[in-house]
Amino acid sequence: MGVTEGILRRQAARESAARTYARALPIVPVRARGLTIEGADGRRYLDCLSGAGTLALGHNHPVVLEAIRDVLDSGAPLHALDLATPVKDAFVTELLSTLPPGLAGRARVQFCGPAGTDAVEAALKLVRTATGRTGILAFTGAYHGMTTGAQEVSGHAADLPGHGSRVTRLPYPQDYRCPFGVGGEAGAELAARWAESVLDDPKSGVPHPAGLIVEPVQGEGGVIPAPDTWMRRVREITAARSIPLIADEVQTGVGRTGAFWAVEHSGITPDVMVLSKAIGGSLPLAVVVYRDDLDLWQPGAHAGTFRGNQLAMAAGTATLAYVRRHGLAERAATLGSRMLNQLRRLSEEFSCVGDVRGRGLMIGMEMVEAEAEAADVVAGGVVASDLVEADVLGDTSGVGGLASEDLRDARPESARRPRPASPRLAAAVQRECLRRGLIVELGGRHASVVRLLPPLTITDEQATAVLDRLADAVAAAARTVPTAQERDQYREQRGAYSPQPG
Repeated sequence: MGVTEGILRRQAARESAARTYARALPIVPVRARGLTIEGADGRRYLDCLSGAGTLALGHNHPVVLEAIRDVLDSGAPLHALDLATPVKDAFVTELLSTLPPGLAGRARVQFCGPAGTDAVEAALKLVRTATGRTGILAFTGAYHGMTTGAQEVSGHAADLPGHGSRVTRLPYPQDYRCPFGVGGEAGAELAARWAESVLDDPKSGVPHPAGLIVEPVQGEGGVIPAPDTWMRRVREITAARSIPLIADEVQTGVGRTGAFWAVEHSGITPDVMVLSKAIGGSLPLAVVVYRDDLDLWQPGAHAGTFRGNQLAMAAGTATLAYVRRHGLAERAATLGSRMLNQLRRLSEEFSCVGDVRGRGLMIGMEMVEAEAEAADVVAGGVVASDLVEADVLGDTSGVGGLASEDLRDARPESARRPRPASPRLAAAVQRECLRRGLIVELGGRHASVVRLLPPLTITDEQATAVLDRLADAVAAAARTVPTAQERDQYREQRGAYSPQPG
């Protein structure tokens, strides 16, 4: 048995059944630099998972290693709880310099336990304390973490006993699988009007909430960028009703989407920002940044033993400064647009590529059943145009500048005929990528979205290599994975030849 096989075998025998990435990526990394990982077997991989978006500068970037060594060599304490230190002071100064101007001048920073999910818990606790209310508005398809409160506001998990009534889920706009069967600006406006109706209808059953939490791009939900116009409408809706707006920038922050913070695309200023992953420069770190008038906590209201991680703060300061000084957010916007355009050509070549979407270097490709009949329906099998004709959506005049009778014609082509998702094909693409030395992640409602989260330092040549390997993987998967029609035919043939009971 080789080294790799032995380590993987012991991992399977010793670690929890809840492990995830190790199942789809049976590799044992021993060295890494930039985009490249080397396994114990000597194979090298291009890493477009990047620690689920944590590694803004890739693996072991020199400025990060230097910052860590400086702290180690200085004799500074590595563990300091929430005490003031020069390392923390430098981190907070750099972080505040990157924030949207409307927040930076009056921001407060809360250091949390070293994971994004704890920062989400802190943000929810913060707005509940500040408003005296308990309900939270969240969105379908959201992912905010795996602790109880974070799960409550996520779309991936069922409501937990005794807590679900505190969360109301609203539709998150998207083109390819628009919840209204409309897509585009009209679909986004309908989603905004839905939120207004829930808040303003005295019989909606939804009490005035303590806050609204939103991802500017849904990552685990399938790489779905929020339309800028919709984000501005959400800001208007919450501001007019004194509802604190929480932006979850755990994965979208630090240049990932082509702006330093994803909320900057729409120009809004949230009341609260939840930050983790890249802010620690590859080490565990999470903070909540919020408007000073929300700072009504009592001492110790939110605490954590490891909120004073000095190495993470030093690595984070170096990362934030490097991204800012070298214009990596702008670089992500340019390169990401180019990569998206090239990937969209795959959808023209392969019918199993249903949609390509993303923002900056946060990219997703949804795999679908190649030959399936498209379903031009919204949830429950109701045709979108039927909703208009039945007046279920109400007066839609002015929705995206459209009259009701024009609504069906306004749908983008991608929203008209979405095909059934194919998690089987997405998993095959991931396997074929790994065979070709490319690491990708899966996400989306049915784990049918192939995700790319390369470091912001990826070169043009490396990007070309990534796209070439991905294209080869899609071609190979399309050849080897049976279509839904082929699977049905196989089942019918098996049934025809099955022995009949005597």
